[in-house]
Amino acid sequence: MRFPHGHLAYCTNIHPAESWAETLAVLEKHTLRVRDLVGGASAPFAIGLRLSANAARELLKGDQLARFKDWLGETNTYVFTINGFPYGDFHGTRVKEKVYLPDWTSPDRVNYTKNLFTIVSELTPEKVGGSVSTLPGSFKAFGADESLIRENLIELADYIDALAEVSGTDLHLGLEPEPLGHFENTEETLRFFDRLLDEADDHERVKQRIGINYDCCHFALEYEDCRSSLEVLRREGLRISKIHLSAALALDPRDFDAVETAQRFDEPTYLHQVIERRPDGRIVRHTDLPDAVAAHDPGDSAEQWRIHFHIPLDHEPAPPLKSTRIQAEQVLRLCDEDPGICSHFEIETYTWGVLPEEMKRPVEDQIAGEYRWVLEQTDA
Repeated sequence: MRFPHGHLAYCTNIHPAESWAETLAVLEKHTLRVRDLVGGASAPFAIGLRLSANAARELLKGDQLARFKDWLGETNTYVFTINGFPYGDFHGTRVKEKVYLPDWTSPDRVNYTKNLFTIVSELTPEKVGGSVSTLPGSFKAFGADESLIRENLIELADYIDALAEVSGTDLHLGLEPEPLGHFENTEETLRFFDRLLDEADDHERVKQRIGINYDCCHFALEYEDCRSSLEVLRREGLRISKIHLSAALALDPRDFDAVETAQRFDEPTYLHQVIERRPDGRIVRHTDLPDAVAAHDPGDSAEQWRIHFHIPLDHEPAPPLKSTRIQAEQVLRLCDEDPGICSHFEIETYTWGVLPEEMKRPVEDQIAGEYRWVLEQTDA
């Protein structure tokens, strides 16, 4: 949907769906219901599509894509962005660090992302442009060969550029920094792009076609000030391809009850990295919530934990827990000041299925509530 900063969608990765048939069923069952709760079908409603590699291949077979375009027209909906981070199964199984596989050293990741761009170039309205978000190269623990990552991204930039030329649509990839990713914060992102651009023959092409998917939850986890972070990224000429409006779980680890309560968010599907901050500003990283709990000493000097568990934007957790929702608020205020920061926005709270039961609402009600919260921040 249009809103003051550009186009706003929610990411359909919140719904389990791995085949194209399952994905379309999700859109018909849940997304149209969210559309009706948010504002009805009178205005075009945007879809933040999530396609697995299998679903993308299936959508490109025969007349499936043409039929989907007809469906979008019939339902007064449109697609401007695709989440291409999770390649395969994303619900109901152990995902954890496997969400980074295949990483950007693999031709499978390249081919999958090319398919997504082929799809979004056909679906997005010309003046809206099309974005795809993806992982930050790899996972640190994998020890990936960065030269292969850079080589594959440069190949993809050339592919996107040629596709954009043919379609007449502005197309761009957003690499999504995430805790313990190959690059995870502003400084590491800048240095990665320095190396990527050093290797590219055409710097401007790469900068036009490959940018940052700025996830508010992830940068809050790194204790980054969003104003400073976005200013330096843009000053270096990096494109903000898309902004994920999201919030992380936070707590004071000196509070025993808070640490105990947080353990209710430990679940076997997703990786819940914990980033703790010491009073001297030092940052300590834990790969998953159980690792942080095992290392926890209430008498040590840690002053805050931030946990990679996406919390609904409109629903603060009950004390003694908190959230980093202020980061999303501040990003939206910055976009009020400078509308040129980004025009693609996506609500991305994919954790509905693993939320503690008392935080669960019908999924459509949760998503609609998050829309209302975002629109309230922007006086839309």
